[in-house]
Amino acid sequence: MNTIISFIIIFGALVFFHEFGHFIFAKRSGILVREFAIGFGPKVFSYKKNETIYTIRLLPIGGYVRMAGEDPEIAEIKPGHRIGLLLDENGIVTKIILNGRDRFPNARTIEVEKADLEHQLFISGYEDMEDDVLQTFQLSREAVIVENQTETQIAPWNRQFASKKLSQRAMTIFAGPLFNFILAVVVFTIISMIQGVPVKEAVFGTILPDSPAKEAGFQEGDTVLSIDGSEVKTFTDMTTIVRAHPNEELVFTIERDQQTLEIPVVPEKQEMEESEAIGLIGVQAELDKSFSKIALSGFQETYLMTIEIFKLLGQLVTGNFSIDMLSGPVGIYKTTETVVKTGLLNLLRWTGLLSINLGIMNLLPIPALDGGRLLFFGVEALRGKPVDRQMEGVVHFIGFALLMLLMIVVTWNDIQRFFIH
Repeated sequence: MNTIISFIIIFGALVFFHEFGHFIFAKRSGILVREFAIGFGPKVFSYKKNETIYTIRLLPIGGYVRMAGEDPEIAEIKPGHRIGLLLDENGIVTKIILNGRDRFPNARTIEVEKADLEHQLFISGYEDMEDDVLQTFQLSREAVIVENQTETQIAPWNRQFASKKLSQRAMTIFAGPLFNFILAVVVFTIISMIQGVPVKEAVFGTILPDSPAKEAGFQEGDTVLSIDGSEVKTFTDMTTIVRAHPNEELVFTIERDQQTLEIPVVPEKQEMEESEAIGLIGVQAELDKSFSKIALSGFQETYLMTIEIFKLLGQLVTGNFSIDMLSGPVGIYKTTETVVKTGLLNLLRWTGLLSINLGIMNLLPIPALDGGRLLFFGVEALRGKPVDRQMEGVVHFIGFALLMLLMIVVTWNDIQRFFIH
C-alpha cells in the first residue's frame, strides 16, 4: 500500500509541475487554457474555475494542457444553420445554442447568414418571424457554444496559441521541462535542509553501527589521506577505491587530532542485481549545514545528475545503449517499491531524479514531445514563417504513435525482467 500511495504521489507531482509550467506561461501570454489534465482517458474528477476545466483522468501515463487553437475544438457555424442566441441585458450574445434549443426558452432563434467567432465577433442572420430583416448580433469575448449539453468558450484570435509571438509560444512549451528541473532543485534543497550537504573532502561523518568501519576503530571527523599508498583527495575518491575491493583488506592512512594513523579494514561485500558486487565499510560523508551550502546544493545536485543522464544518452551515439536499459511505468513502480523501504530521504532523491529524467526526455527533439515542438519553432525562426500546421500535425502524430510503440516494448521488457525472469 505504501508503494502504491508513494507512486501515485510522485507521479502526480511530476506531471503536475510539468503541466503547471505550460499552464502558467500560457496564462501569462494571454492564451485561453481550456483544460488542465493529469492523466489520459475517461474523467475521474473534474472541476471548472473561470475558463479552465481541471481534470484527473483514469490512465496515469502523463497529462496535458489544452490550449485554444491547438486542435479543432468547436463546431463551425455555417450559413443556413439554425441556432439559438441567448443575450444579456445589453443585447450581447453570451450563449450560442447549436442543439437542444428547447432547454433555453428565452433564446432567439435565427438562421445564420454569416458568423465570425475569431476576429470581428459577430453572428448575422434572420429571425423566424422577420425573415426579410438581416440582424447582426455582437458576441461577448467569453461567449460559449452549447452543443450536446456541453459548453465550450469561444476563442477570439488573440486568445489562441497560434496568435502569439514565437518567443511566447516557445516559452510556453519550454516551461514544462523547465518546471521539472525547478522541482528537482526544490527537492534536493529540501533533502539538504533535512540532513545537510556532504562535504567534498574525505572526512568521515556518521559511522554506522556494526559496520567494518566501526569495528576497525574509525571515528567521526577522521580525514582520509591515502588508501594502500594511493592519495585520496575527496570522499568520492575513497568510496571508489572501497567499492572496487570487496572482501579485500585496505590500509587507510588517516589524520586524527593532528596525528597520522594507519588503520586496516576489510570492506563488506554487497551483491548488486545488475552489476558486479561492491565493497562497503559503513561510513557517511561529513555534513555541512550552513545556509550557503544548502542554498546552492539543490542547483549543484540537479546539474550533476543532469550531466550523468546526458552521458547515458551519449551512449546512443556510441552504440553502447540497449533498449533493455530503459524502464517504463512498471519498472519505475518496482524501483519505487525498493526505494520506499529505504526511507523518506531516498524517496525524495528518487523523485528528484525522475523529475530531471522527465525534463530531459521532453526536451529531446522527438515529434510529439516538447522538444519536437521546439524544433519546429526553430525551423520557423529560420524560415521566417510557421511550418504548415497540417504537416506538423502529421509528424507529431507519427511521433506519438512510435512513442506509444516504444512504451509497449519497454513495458513488456519490464514485465519480463521483474515478473517472468
